[in-house]
Amino acid sequence: MTPLLTMAFGVPAQVAVGTDLLFASITKSNGAWTYARRGQVCWPIVLWLALGSGPAALLTLVALHQWHPDAAQFNAALRPVLGLALLLTASALAFQKQIRMLGARTALGGGPALVATENSSALTASTNGDGSLRPIPTLTLGAVIGVLVTLTSVGAGAIGVVALFFLYPTLPARQLVAADIAHAVPLTLIAGLGHVALGTVHWEILFALLIGSLPAIHLGARLAGRLPERILRSLLAAMLLFVGCRLIGF
Repeated sequence: MTPLLTMAFGVPAQVAVGTDLLFASITKSNGAWTYARRGQVCWPIVLWLALGSGPAALLTLVALHQWHPDAAQFNAALRPVLGLALLLTASALAFQKQIRMLGARTALGGGPALVATENSSALTASTNGDGSLRPIPTLTLGAVIGVLVTLTSVGAGAIGVVALFFLYPTLPARQLVAADIAHAVPLTLIAGLGHVALGTVHWEILFALLIGSLPAIHLGARLAGRLPERILRSLLAAMLLFVGCRLIGF
């Protein structure tokens, strides 16, 4: 959304980021609520992610307030960072399975494992260390995502999910996706409200995006269920790769 607003509609980068963050906090809420209602959210993972991302987002907002860049200055600084974030997202999508396999091979033991049933978020202790809750790496991941999301609005999707695949290779994919979406809601809300305080949210664009997207989410969900995941991943990765290369000057 941020590169679309900046490259196609000429919205200043900082305003595009702030608007996209509030947009994401609203649209992701429905998905998080659906997963939570089905009992598929691993809340311990969400908690440790939030413990890292919340303070990191607030510190990033304070730094932006102290820097207080003008639109041209911020756009020049943001373009390469945003481009790199999109390239990382494209790589995460393209090599999702390989990263998860690598995580399974390098999983560390020690501590109670996370074992979740098919339709429940209840986690029980296990002697198998492959799925152990890893507080420090999870908190660190949350901090990195917090900074990245606050600066670029990118990072709480494919990058976060694939990183969780690496950290928790034995958990079902739907529960890791659910944890990432549930974590993204408070993170994007905190970062978005911070941008409101900075005056970098375009309310008319936000309302227009919501009017167009909320009905389309249900249509997109139906279409996605009928298309092969590999094709969807490949198309999205190719698009992100193209936009990312444009942003960093290739």
